[in-house]
Amino acid sequence: MDGFLLINKPKGLTSHDVVFKIKKKLHVDKIGHTGTLDPFACGLLILCLGKATKLAYMFSDLDKAYEGTIVFGKHYDTYDTTGQIMDEKEPLFNEEDLKNAMDSLKGRYQQLPPMYSAIKVDGQKLYQLARKGLDVERDTREVQIYEFDMKSKLSTNQFGFYTSVSKGTYIRSLAVDLAKKLNTFAALSSLNRLSIGNYHLKDAKTIENVAPEHLISLNDYFKTYPKIALNDYMIKLVKNGVYLDERQTTINKPFIVIDEHNQMIAFYDVIGLNKYKPMLIF
Repeated sequence: MDGFLLINKPKGLTSHDVVFKIKKKLHVDKIGHTGTLDPFACGLLILCLGKATKLAYMFSDLDKAYEGTIVFGKHYDTYDTTGQIMDEKEPLFNEEDLKNAMDSLKGRYQQLPPMYSAIKVDGQKLYQLARKGLDVERDTREVQIYEFDMKSKLSTNQFGFYTSVSKGTYIRSLAVDLAKKLNTFAALSSLNRLSIGNYHLKDAKTIENVAPEHLISLNDYFKTYPKIALNDYMIKLVKNGVYLDERQTTINKPFIVIDEHNQMIAFYDVIGLNKYKPMLIF
């Protein structure tokens, strides 16, 4: 089985838990995921199976959309309500203030990732350091908030939201940053990932219901990619992992090499001007 599965991850499982369960259920040796979803969160998780595990990086640059709930008044070490309460401050704002603060976060801004994240500092993941009680200096990163809107009214210091964001955005940090603008504290109490790029939760299967026929095959995944046909001599070199250059093509985007019988041989990505690296040999 080589391809991708769209899974609706339930609340309470880690992304690794899901990989383990699908591996056991479908009897597949090689499975990976394309981006961690926190245990307290649910929603879309894309898994790579077999040869497709080499393509996980292709999903890292995709935009994402979420819905969830933010609760005000308390600061948690994890930036969500599963953590330890570190501080408290009574919220003193109204719904109009909230909408204005949400609007002010739309666009690009420098976001500080939470300590409880998988980002590495000096070779160690931040959450591993956080579990030791450490709070280390970390760099902000530019993120973009395309949409950030209320889905339910502010009630008992909490509200439901919808947001669509660029790669690398932490929704837990977005909640904390929103609270700062309102001179209080906040945390996520729920989160549901709705989409990754053009892949949507409505098309995902549960762990219990997923089956081999739900696999997005490599043929389907690459059907819209440009195809470059090469002769038998070059095909032998391609199968051995040769890099390509302007002697074969001058295309400026990723492509599929096919043989004279229209069979997919390899997937190539652009690594420089007229320089192409094989990312996957079929």
